[in-house]
Amino acid sequence: MTKEMYSIFESSRSLNQTLNFEQCKSIFKKHHLAFDIEKFNVLGIQKHHSGLYTNLGLLLSDECQHTIKVAVFDDASNTIFKDRQEFSGSILKQIDDAFKYIQLNNNTRSVIDDIVRKDYPDYPKEALREALINAVMHRDYSFSGSILVNINSQFIEFISIGGLMPGINKEDIILGISQLRNQKLTEVFLRLNIIEAYGTGLKRIFNLYRDCLELPTIDVGPNSFRIRIPNMNTTTAKTMPKEETNLSNQEKTILEYLNRHGEITEEIIQDLLNIKRSRTSSIIREMAQRGLLKVIGRGSDKKMMLNL
Repeated sequence: MTKEMYSIFESSRSLNQTLNFEQCKSIFKKHHLAFDIEKFNVLGIQKHHSGLYTNLGLLLSDECQHTIKVAVFDDASNTIFKDRQEFSGSILKQIDDAFKYIQLNNNTRSVIDDIVRKDYPDYPKEALREALINAVMHRDYSFSGSILVNINSQFIEFISIGGLMPGINKEDIILGISQLRNQKLTEVFLRLNIIEAYGTGLKRIFNLYRDCLELPTIDVGPNSFRIRIPNMNTTTAKTMPKEETNLSNQEKTILEYLNRHGEITEEIIQDLLNIKRSRTSSIIREMAQRGLLKVIGRGSDKKMMLNL
């Protein structure tokens, strides 16, 4: 399906012409924006000449037939259900409701550093928000079915219907290249400040994980798109034999410092080895994966310790 065909779908006549917009109106009001019949033509909710509601109108209406299904599992294979919810109504309300439920299942790990307690959520709130909005904004609404969000102790994945647009690959979208499937829906999101710009969401997610051992992954099928976001608090290193001898001089320097001081930061490693931050992150990731050290915390609070 070409870009033009997707645009035609958004502006095509809705099969359901008995639509209500109370939920949508409430959300516009919350953002201090007017939502009345005069705006319908501007937004693309109605056709200019006939006054008939479009498929975009159907998506924004209380009668939207598409839903978001969120399931919480007790295992990493996503086979044992703990809880599940299905969110319906206006696509705008679905985003709000689904995000609140996802956040309820975003557990927090607490670490006591001296007398200070620091809390680390399993997933960055912004990453979850961006992944959910991306799934809603880019899915193919010409197909029936629901957006799926699967949650377990290891990761959260967002699965939407519709592969990538023609001429775009995974590397392109990570870099911020955007080819819109739902132009008019995206414009509504921009009006509401749900998004800030085209193509920045996935790039922002990967940037949030730039210092982590495990990065988000993207899988694309002919008619599906999945982004899997790892739990930041469980991406621990695999244990390796302590008699590891295949060490570089840089690794030996780091381990010697840890033996003397017990912990080390990225800034100290940069000074010790006289290297840039990107190389420092790479060395830390490799050493943690080999079980030579473990990473505690993240961001400005991140530090490395021996993996005893």
